[in-house]
Amino acid sequence: MTGSCCEHPATPDWRDQAACVGEDPEIFFPLSDLAAPGTEASLARAVCRRCAVLVACRDWALEHGEDDGIWGATTAAQRRAIRRATTEPTPAVGRHRDKQE
Repeated sequence: MTGSCCEHPATPDWRDQAACVGEDPEIFFPLSDLAAPGTEASLARAVCRRCAVLVACRDWALEHGEDDGIWGATTAAQRRAIRRATTEPTPAVGRHRDKQE
């Protein structure tokens, strides 16, 4: 007997477990990219905050360079800042101190 593709179900995709499934997609792509409370993004971010896969969603958006919409409760501007912070070299503190004996 040969194996079939259906004998071992594929690993569930995080998107299938997302709290935004069934929500209006328009709320996740607001016209303004502001993160302050009361902005258009606040409704989408409220959905994200109750989501069990928030981190997977945010990580996916960061890894794939998603520059539009709300992903994992972050705006495009926040994700750009995260990418900059994780790709910029950090200065070495105390590496060039002279030793005095």
